[in-house]
Amino acid sequence: MKTVYTTLMTVGLSCTTLAWGSETLPRESMAGATSVREMIDVYKNPNCGCCGKWVEHMQSAGFKVRVHELGEVAPMRQKLGMPERYASCHTAKVGNYLLEGHVPAADVKRLLRERPKAIGLAVPGMPAGSPGMEGPPPASYNTLLVKSDADSVIFARH
Repeated sequence: MKTVYTTLMTVGLSCTTLAWGSETLPRESMAGATSVREMIDVYKNPNCGCCGKWVEHMQSAGFKVRVHELGEVAPMRQKLGMPERYASCHTAKVGNYLLEGHVPAADVKRLLRERPKAIGLAVPGMPAGSPGMEGPPPASYNTLLVKSDADSVIFARH
């Protein structure tokens, strides 16, 4: 049996080489490797600069991003199913999950790797220091996992 080696580069982590015992195993089946291949649809106002910076953050982390510019984001947020209490300046969809606000790419990758039962992730408001909102002084903020019942728990602390 021929062993196939695949190198997986993750943002913020060192390069890891994985050995697979079968050359017929598709790369898509590697845990975590598919997360950056998923398309993110972003719904944002065309005049919002911080949303554009968040899109750049996601692209630099390896995500494909499709931007939909809307005059009002709230109706799309409601249509997609993100509760208004988690609102920020943009809403996104990746796979079966919603992303609200300036969610870090590393948190999205973790979400896609772990695949919890949830609506998605939210960073309510526009906290300084979050992706797209860089600049002094950075504030501490939490990424929330918005559960299927619309309640939330802390997913990550920043």
